[in-house]
Amino acid sequence: MSRWDSQEFTAAAGTRVHSAALGPYDAPEVVCVHGLGCSYRYWLPFARALAPRARTVAVDLPGFGRTRGPDHALDVRQLSLALADWLRVTGRGPTALVANSIGCQIVVDLAVHAPELVGPVVLNGPTFDRRARSLWTQAARLLRDVPWERPSLGPPLLTSYAECGVRRALRTCRYALRDPVEHKLHRLRTPVVVARGARDPVVPEAWAREVTALLPHGRLVTVPGAGHALNFSAPEELARVTLDLLREGERDEEGGNAGAPP
Repeated sequence: MSRWDSQEFTAAAGTRVHSAALGPYDAPEVVCVHGLGCSYRYWLPFARALAPRARTVAVDLPGFGRTRGPDHALDVRQLSLALADWLRVTGRGPTALVANSIGCQIVVDLAVHAPELVGPVVLNGPTFDRRARSLWTQAARLLRDVPWERPSLGPPLLTSYAECGVRRALRTCRYALRDPVEHKLHRLRTPVVVARGARDPVVPEAWAREVTALLPHGRLVTVPGAGHALNFSAPEELARVTLDLLREGERDEEGGNAGAPP
């Protein structure tokens, strides 16, 4: 398996933020925001699928992956502020963002306080279903998702969870469960694709449709036979969705209509 082209640490958000990149330097860039307990590692299959036509930059938020965080867990707003600081320090924005799971909540929150940093967005398996904001319900749904993920997802997830620790993961999850993302979706005013695996028990179809309907310029794409982590278990399909969105943005800019619905 191909590895990342480069990895770097950037002084931002009160720490040294780690990121990994893959793809041509002169290609359009996509910034990836991980889910709960995850890190840059599980974005590699997606980065490989994009690599001929886009450059993927996967960032580790404070406390996750190779980015050290404070002793306490950060809530959704604090994580989105950290993401904003890193984007500014690295000279990015507005930038295309692809997020998974709780990372979707962080990107939506970013649009509330730093909309100038947000380009076209892919919300890959957006959490949390407002009808099931229970730790035990979500844990059960994650277990039901296991058969629909590639077995090779296990090692990068185990490594990432060992890095962040179970305590931080649980506290972050509790913060995310109390984050009413549906009240903020209208602030995400760029073109957005909600991507859902048809077998994803974490994101039921009804919730994915509700999320899409609340977005000013959103549309839903369903990937047949796939589960929650499309970036790892269905990377080619997610790459196609992302590249289509990037091409639509380029056409809008050429036509002087940036930000219009796709």
